Amino acid sequence: MTTPCFGLSAPAALPPQLRQRASRVRHPRIAAAPVRRARASLKSASANGAVDPASKKHGTGGAIPRLPEPTASLKSASANGAVDPASEKHGTGGAIPRLPEPTVVEVEFAPGKTARFETGRVARQAAGSVVARVGDTVVFCTACAESAPSPTVDFLPLRVDYAEKFSATGRTSGSYMKREGRPSEREVLISRLIDRPLRPMFQEGYFTETQLLANVFSYDVEHPPDALAVCGAAAALHISHIPLVEPVAAVRIAYVDTAFVVEPSVAQTKLAASELVVAGTKGAILMVEGYCDFLTEEQIMEGMRIAHTAIGNLCRAIEELRVKTGEKEKELDGLRVVPAELTEKIIHLATDLDDALAVIGKKDRDRVVTEVKNRVFAQLEPSRQDTISDPDGSAEKLTLLKLAWKNFVSERMVTRILDDNIRPDGRDAFTVRPITIDPAPLPNAHGSVLFTRGETQTLAVATLGGDNMAQRFETLEGEDAARFYLQYSFPPSSVGEVGRVSAPGRREIGHGKLAERALLAAIPSKELFPYVLRVESNITESNGSSSMASVCGGCIALLEAGVPLKSSVAGIAMGLVVDKSSGHDLTTGEYRAVVLTDILGIEDALGSCDAKFAGNRDGLSALQLDVKLQGISMDLFSRILMQARAGRMHVLDCMDAVKAKPSPSLPESVPKVEVMNISPKRIGDVIGAGGKTIRSIIERCGGEGTMQIGIDNDGRVSISSASRDMIKKAMGMITGLSMTVDVGTKFKGKVTKVLPFGAYVEMVAGKEGWLHISELEDKRTNNVDDVCKVGDTVEVKVIEIGRNGQFKVSRKACLAGNTREQTQGTVNRKDRVQ
Repeated sequence: MTTPCFGLSAPAALPPQLRQRASRVRHPRIAAAPVRRARASLKSASANGAVDPASKKHGTGGAIPRLPEPTASLKSASANGAVDPASEKHGTGGAIPRLPEPTVVEVEFAPGKTARFETGRVARQAAGSVVARVGDTVVFCTACAESAPSPTVDFLPLRVDYAEKFSATGRTSGSYMKREGRPSEREVLISRLIDRPLRPMFQEGYFTETQLLANVFSYDVEHPPDALAVCGAAAALHISHIPLVEPVAAVRIAYVDTAFVVEPSVAQTKLAASELVVAGTKGAILMVEGYCDFLTEEQIMEGMRIAHTAIGNLCRAIEELRVKTGEKEKELDGLRVVPAELTEKIIHLATDLDDALAVIGKKDRDRVVTEVKNRVFAQLEPSRQDTISDPDGSAEKLTLLKLAWKNFVSERMVTRILDDNIRPDGRDAFTVRPITIDPAPLPNAHGSVLFTRGETQTLAVATLGGDNMAQRFETLEGEDAARFYLQYSFPPSSVGEVGRVSAPGRREIGHGKLAERALLAAIPSKELFPYVLRVESNITESNGSSSMASVCGGCIALLEAGVPLKSSVAGIAMGLVVDKSSGHDLTTGEYRAVVLTDILGIEDALGSCDAKFAGNRDGLSALQLDVKLQGISMDLFSRILMQARAGRMHVLDCMDAVKAKPSPSLPESVPKVEVMNISPKRIGDVIGAGGKTIRSIIERCGGEGTMQIGIDNDGRVSISSASRDMIKKAMGMITGLSMTVDVGTKFKGKVTKVLPFGAYVEMVAGKEGWLHISELEDKRTNNVDDVCKVGDTVEVKVIEIGRNGQFKVSRKACLAGNTREQTQGTVNRKDRVQ
């Protein structure tokens, strides 16, 4: 029977929480108040039909409220068939709506290669989103833009962020935090790869901040995601309101077994003699990034034509995707167009600009051009009063003035080159600037050179070392290490400016990788030259083509260090100026254009193209093309390629006149390196638990400061030290640890420890055997010290191998057949190691 509580006859009808509160309250009035309120609310709920009658069976007194009825929107969704019927089986009442069906386009862009573009299902709030897929590699791309451009921006603030998720291959990052951190070098390079072909394809005058994101969510370790990311990002832009002029696509092409293959597998790429990523539109080329094993210009052009056919197929598929999704109207209202009357005013005020552009020397020319600019701006820029009264309008006018001035300077420079064949520094279109080479300026470096071409200069330094000096990195394909790498540094002082010095930016990473890949084709194999090679390119002065100066300087620095390169490698930067006023289509070949050899900084900034080519006398090892136009024709690219060859030959002649062959010997400061091979099954024996064994070898051979040991997964062991003797000692210890010992094997070992009932004998470095007192002689031995002492050399034979790998050896077995005089003698003391 329930005991009444403060005059309440049925406290069991209350919810448990209220009963617990009532039991804690002392005062009757205070205790009864929440109970009365609870009863009133329950009666009200029951009267309104919100109490489940069935709940009375569970002793709750009808106190469990029912869920509210489905909303009108859910009922409507169910009536329209947008509810999954299968959901009713799970008791959801058919209230789960389905996502809309995606818009999908598939295209076979090359024989046996199919790409799939999907939109409308994921990231529907982005301006454009596309899931691009080839095989089981999936890249998710989005495009977003601000609503209006900033009034102070006179360029396109385009940001591209490419990321590779380790979960794409079923892995987790090896970092301590177990998540992706700042972009890796590879991610930075692919971000640049996406940016370069897309940037010139935005509508002229579009300066609204725009961001492209590309995330690799699935990677089958067969189809590389970089070219696919370019296609996905271009598709996301094209289906959005962001004004991309026409579709852009990219493909990878490799030269495998004397034939070009479009979108080769990762395995094919590793065996290929070339690897090119080509981007373009249906009718033009926009970007080329390639590395070759000295392919000829004719072979490159053959591959470009094959790649462009595949690009056309992908561009048509992206256009079809835009049509299927319903063509969004491109936003052209925010375009920043320079008024014609503003250009006329600048022409009238800057009549002496041609004379300023004719000044020889970068600093002097910049100073004179700046004086003309300041005079023009003083007349045309908004007044202080206008800036105070209308800051946004004044900022917009000043931005238009900057754009108009830049366009005017570019037009005058181009006209001077096209009409008079005179470049800003007085050269014609084919001449390379004077080259000066000062080898070995640094007395303590392994290899160094001061390479100067015109007003571009680099101090290149080469350093040699063991495997521990390799550059280690982690990608979706796993962990790896580079035995040759080049690091490019561009301080603000190289252009006479003041700026922040920090970690390398995207430009420095891109320039360094281009120079590195240009030299990689000439690096000897590790079997021929087992050193790890590092090159620094310290740009001390820059006026165009600093990355190609890094190629030339890096090559000579390696030769100075004694590296037996396969051949010398030189680089040259090419430019292009085009008469845009002619109105002809650049993809047809009907235009006025001049190709420039060894471009200056101003020609790079104000010209229409920046192309870089590196190689030897036989062919190309690296090439890179970026255009500021909406594409160039194949014929024009061929012109640039062939003119670059002549420039490259001239640079090679200058380099060979100073350093044609590697130094006959390595510098004394270079550590000695020896390589040996062990069975991969024995790697664990050499390393030991937690690296204990290999650390012991290093300590016994001079310590970490003088000895480095590297072991590859295939059993290749690299040992480096300043002392040949220490290397031999380490090699002996590793040989002992990795060798297979069988019963019956004989050794001449050293006694390391003597005990009353036997001794330990080091058969080889790292392996000891137990020599029992009964196995010392073929007669009874009363005292071990009578036969051997610590440091003695004794010949022993393995007679037993224990389960735990311990060895039992016998000296007596090696004495069998000897005369009594020989067996009675102790160990020869001349063999004792002091």
